[in-house]
Amino acid sequence: MTYLRYAPDIETPAPDEQKSIDGIIQGMTQQSQVVEKRERHAVRASHAKSSACVTGELVVPEGLPPELAQGLFAKPGMHKVAVRFAQGPGETLGDRVSTHRGMSIKVFGVPGEKLPGHDVETQDFVLATGTTFPSGTAAGFLRDGTVIGKATGLPEGVKSAVAATARNLNRVLHAFGTESAMADFLGHPYSHPLADSYFSQAPMRFGDYVAKLGAVPASKAQLDLAEWRLDSHDDEDGFRHAAAAFFRDNEVVYELKAQLWADAERQPIEDASVDWPVAVSPYRTVATLRLPRQDAYSPERVHYFDEVMTFRPAHSLAEHRPLGSVMRARLQVYRALSDFRHRENGVTAENTASPESIPA
Repeated sequence: MTYLRYAPDIETPAPDEQKSIDGIIQGMTQQSQVVEKRERHAVRASHAKSSACVTGELVVPEGLPPELAQGLFAKPGMHKVAVRFAQGPGETLGDRVSTHRGMSIKVFGVPGEKLPGHDVETQDFVLATGTTFPSGTAAGFLRDGTVIGKATGLPEGVKSAVAATARNLNRVLHAFGTESAMADFLGHPYSHPLADSYFSQAPMRFGDYVAKLGAVPASKAQLDLAEWRLDSHDDEDGFRHAAAAFFRDNEVVYELKAQLWADAERQPIEDASVDWPVAVSPYRTVATLRLPRQDAYSPERVHYFDEVMTFRPAHSLAEHRPLGSVMRARLQVYRALSDFRHRENGVTAENTASPESIPA
């Protein structure tokens, strides 16, 4: 198969894109202010409620083909990692409001040219459930974010009802062999967080090439969780309790996979709402993520992950530069909202450089 090469001119920003990005920052900051007033604490503007905060290692194998042996994955070896699993909303809600989920990975010991402003030897991958970002572009992000922002002040019961409606919609669509990415974003199944797959959703540079990334469960114990479902009426923090209990008894393993860019028409760079067909380019394993048995929710570690540590697409090698409209927005939005959160809480943000900084 022939894969398309990265070049700076593959990105084509809309003329008014910065206006959209400024609007996203303004809107999400206002949303965060509403949540801060209610919770009396500033939390992440998305993926606020963590379910597991863990450490482990990323193993890059020998013998990757040239098109996969790129950037971080160019040389075989092992890197220490920190991984945060979290629920989607930018507020602390009960788990009956089951929306999309996030998995943020910080890889340590990564030399090479970094993006401007990133000054430590790390690489962050910020992933979420769903292979696409439903809003598609910065303009769509602003449009949909405005609607979500207006809903921030609504009672939790209303948000639960919206999530339930979205889940039921996808249940009907599945019967016809299809699904809605937006419905999954608003109403993800009550599945186990460690049985889900997570994706970059939008593309990034992959050395000489371009790719989307995915993290897919790879241990038998995780695969056995496929039919697990939370009873949200029994435990409003059930995802957290389930993840912590699983980590006490099991190693968690993911295969990190890259889907290379091969067709400019069917795999657009600028519209993250378009699913790249696996028939055009399949996801192929580039590394194994191993997270050993551990206390996944110790108070000291959770405080560090949730309050101090930052995960951003901008914490990146130049060879893994985020690409496309949504990613360009994220480069600015994550920084602005992190600055707001840390400033409001009186906490100094840390671009963690070493796994030794992480509490046990």
